[in-house]
Amino acid sequence: MDSPSPDDRHSAANPTGPRSSPASVPSGTLDPTPASNTVESPGSHTSWKRFALFCVPAGAAVGGILVAMASGALAASFSISGQQFKIAADEMHGEGFTQFGWVNATVRDQPVPLATAGIRSAEITGLCQSVLTTEFPLVGSISLMLTAGDAGTPVQASDLVIDMEQMDGNAEFTNMEIGRDASTLDKGPDGLGSGRGHTDLFGMQSDTIHVEGLEQTARAASAGTFKLHNLSLGVSRGDAECF
Repeated sequence: MDSPSPDDRHSAANPTGPRSSPASVPSGTLDPTPASNTVESPGSHTSWKRFALFCVPAGAAVGGILVAMASGALAASFSISGQQFKIAADEMHGEGFTQFGWVNATVRDQPVPLATAGIRSAEITGLCQSVLTTEFPLVGSISLMLTAGDAGTPVQASDLVIDMEQMDGNAEFTNMEIGRDASTLDKGPDGLGSGRGHTDLFGMQSDTIHVEGLEQTARAASAGTFKLHNLSLGVSRGDAECF
């Protein structure tokens, strides 16, 4: 039997030695060695088709939020506390009024149906706003009450948007439009709080709104400016709400 040559002994002792060239692989045999020196680990590549499938729904959701913000539909839909508060006024006069249906889904992830009202500029006489917190630890119920505009100078607000659940009072509107597409409302607040809703939603608007004996239960409110003359704020134990 012939003795192994020095080259054969070196290859057996050093299995990680020089690889065979492609020419040494028999015809019909798949060469397991990549042609380049860089070896990619399995699963390390990016599947751009899968990436696109994940991005499309996320992009659509973000796009929907931006469209809603641009239309002003999210004007008063910030993350709210979940508590109701009450607003009362002897008299309110507004220029440029809009109203449409809305759902605020930020109360413990539960949808809350609301009526969103927008007023471009408002004057409020005898304003009262109250919040009642029940079962406060060690104290019980706590009431916070704010009053303003009751000393001859009314409260002034601009780009006012209120998410409300109920409103009572004696109201008068001028140049009223009822049943208009909420996305086309154009008499309300300017800017982000434009007082417009989504396409095909029921909406209404008027040049002016005048309400006497206003009583309103709301979830959220926002305003561009809010000027309160003769402001008074008090906190007391028990139930001391505006109505």
